[in-house]
Amino acid sequence: MNIAAESRSYNLPEPLRRAVSSASHPSPPTRAAVTFAFAVIYLVWGSTYLGIRVAVETMPPFAMASVRFLIAGALLLGWMKLRGTAWPTARQWRINAVIGTFLLLGGNGLVVWAEQTIPSGITALLIGAGPLCIVLTEWAWPGGSRPGAITFGAMLLGFGGVAWLAAPWDSAADGGLNTPGLVALLSASVFWAIGSIYSRHAKHGAEPFLAAALQMLGGGVALGVTALLHGDFARLDLAAISTRSWEAFFYLIIMGSLVGFSTFVWLMKHCPPARVATYAYVNPVVAVLLGWLLLDEPFGPRTVVASAVIVTSVVIITMQQNRRSG
Repeated sequence: MNIAAESRSYNLPEPLRRAVSSASHPSPPTRAAVTFAFAVIYLVWGSTYLGIRVAVETMPPFAMASVRFLIAGALLLGWMKLRGTAWPTARQWRINAVIGTFLLLGGNGLVVWAEQTIPSGITALLIGAGPLCIVLTEWAWPGGSRPGAITFGAMLLGFGGVAWLAAPWDSAADGGLNTPGLVALLSASVFWAIGSIYSRHAKHGAEPFLAAALQMLGGGVALGVTALLHGDFARLDLAAISTRSWEAFFYLIIMGSLVGFSTFVWLMKHCPPARVATYAYVNPVVAVLLGWLLLDEPFGPRTVVASAVIVTSVVIITMQQNRRSG
């Protein structure tokens, strides 16, 4: 069976077709293909914060996130079955559902909820500091290693940037952030870190695309239960959802969950991890600029300084971690 030809017949997104084609024909990709893939991962993932902000203008947060990941997960699982992938085992469902709950309910769901009150660019900057939480979580994990002095210094620098950006000494009216939203974003980084570290250690045998589908479905179910408890479905009014919220919603499904992820998988197969990891400090910059340009979000001196501090700390941590792993 020619998987590459089969992917064209199912009208898959272009980056996903590239991933399938590279699996069938593992020749080195062209420089143009790599450049295009990095442009996608920088711009698409950076733009999802803006998409979330627009979607939750008229959509209940947890319900929106639940339906988004259930649809994306079902599409990806269906594509895997068309490729001839075996049906997942109970163990694969269970482990990936746990990972998906941490990543998509704890990591993404809290972000979606927080973006009701916090600008998308600021959200991206705070979430962009996630590698700080990952370092601490990896240290606390059984058998984890203690960060070096440079990493510790970069972490302190990053936390300082987060504190300056959040401005807990100011009220929301004076430039500080909404406190519940801030707590949700910091918690989201912790949940994302736990899910990320657990996914490295969990052994389930599912290939990356299948694991992603199961995680989206498991996380989507967890988000759905949360939406039910939060009252999202009770207050859902389809007639009240704006056209631009629908557009943002479908953008998140197609570009954020399918194209963005598939491009990331493709890059991880063909480029060094240290280079791929640069999305972690490019995405916040993209999100801040898009929020400022399209939604007139604040972009004052505090945001500029905090952005520089946070991005610098994440760059240092990323370089140190990759040096140690290499």
